[in-house]
Amino acid sequence: MKRCVLVFGLISGAISTGLMLAFIPFIDKIGFEKGFVLGYSAIVLSFLLVFFGIRSYRENVGGGQISFGKAFTIGILITVISCAFYAITWQISFYAFFPDFFEKYANYAVTQMQKSGASPQEIAAKTEEFKSMSSIYKNPILGALIVGVSEPFPVGLLVTLISSLILRRRPSPSAKNNSQQVGRD
Repeated sequence: MKRCVLVFGLISGAISTGLMLAFIPFIDKIGFEKGFVLGYSAIVLSFLLVFFGIRSYRENVGGGQISFGKAFTIGILITVISCAFYAITWQISFYAFFPDFFEKYANYAVTQMQKSGASPQEIAAKTEEFKSMSSIYKNPILGALIVGVSEPFPVGLLVTLISSLILRRRPSPSAKNNSQQVGRD
């Protein structure tokens, strides 16, 4: 199981990292709205490896059979590895290339709120929230944990649940009977 989880987790992490690094430099040109769509599309794409990792384990190690619990364990471990790659890449990118990311995003969000007719009190509250978030993200460990858990992990959890349900396969009744008869002989 370790080999399967590592291989598919590392590939998933490499995909999410590569796509993140490909999109982030162009965020000013793309815009935050399209950036979110591209970012979450990249996350979903990278988590397709969860499905393939569970299927590979089922076919190559499990003899075509896997329980929901085993499938879920494999999928969630692949997800955790991929999320770690994502969080570490974001932290490195944030500090090295985009230290003003939160200021730019806060300006975007406030502009959107103003366009939608939000009250000055709502805008002030949101501005304070962004200042608080910015200070939290400046702590590398907290920032990595928040980014890793809040952005890719929910998607990975959903893909893991769906993949585990789709790929679970119990031994057929005839296989159970044959194995019981062999044990008696």
